[in-house]
Amino acid sequence: MLQLSRPQIEALVSVDAETAEAVRDAYRAICDGRANLPPVGYLGFPAAHGDCHIKYGHIAGDAVFAVKIAAGFYDNPAKGLPSSTGVVLVFSALTGQMQALLADEGYLTDLRTGLGGAVASLALCRPEARRFLIVGSGTQAYWLARALQCLSPGAEVAIWGRNPDRAAALVARLPGTSVAPELEAACRAADVILTATPASAALVRSDWVGPGCHVTAIGADSPGKQELETALVARADLRVADSLAQSLDHGEFAHAHAAGLIGRDDCAELGDVLSGRVPGRRSAGDITIADLTGVATQDIAMARSVLSRAGGTQ
Repeated sequence: MLQLSRPQIEALVSVDAETAEAVRDAYRAICDGRANLPPVGYLGFPAAHGDCHIKYGHIAGDAVFAVKIAAGFYDNPAKGLPSSTGVVLVFSALTGQMQALLADEGYLTDLRTGLGGAVASLALCRPEARRFLIVGSGTQAYWLARALQCLSPGAEVAIWGRNPDRAAALVARLPGTSVAPELEAACRAADVILTATPASAALVRSDWVGPGCHVTAIGADSPGKQELETALVARADLRVADSLAQSLDHGEFAHAHAAGLIGRDDCAELGDVLSGRVPGRRSAGDITIADLTGVATQDIAMARSVLSRAGGTQ
């Protein structure tokens, strides 16, 4: 059995075009019938400002299936600890035998989420979009910025955080990015807004978002989280989810759905847009929103990429 540590995994996969394409295929697999995705397991730890997700599944034709355990404890940086951790277990889809233990400490989740946010944003934004705003200054903001700079080399990336010092420290690690000092003004000026926070109340207001803007929300991945004003979700011309079942149940779209403002037929899935089965943006003035709750096919794609580059089971 292959056992890899986080440093070994980091040496094998990072932000690059091949890994981004694996993420795109992970989204397409949900919509073309290849994916077997059971419901997500969730544990909440509100007193510790943390949560844990268990995601698992199989893509038809793959020699392996994966089970991922990932936790986020968002007060950890103040304690000198990383906010995310986790492990991915990989098994043979032919014998059930364990093939690999990827002790990634949350790295693969952070990487695939950043790539997913960039893939969704670039698929739905206006072709000429250049001004990207990341709302949040944590680990995920770092990977979103890295992915955007890789997949859209002309991107102008600004970062806003509730803690200005933390936002400045992040920008110092990311050449070519800048600090957005004020959220409302930054939202009004942005072509694309990406939210990556554990917020439980809306940060981005509807009247801050103008025609033609695209918004990708990745923070609301469990009950009780929200980053966008419900009126903004209801107002959008196009709503796209990585998994519609997850988004309407516990994602960013869940609030508008629970209020009766949107229904299942008012949304599309990202895999269908990426494959061309469903049209994406229809006009330059459309407001488009992607709600990414995180799907197990992404974790399978990451595990498959690691094993392929390590020379293990593919």
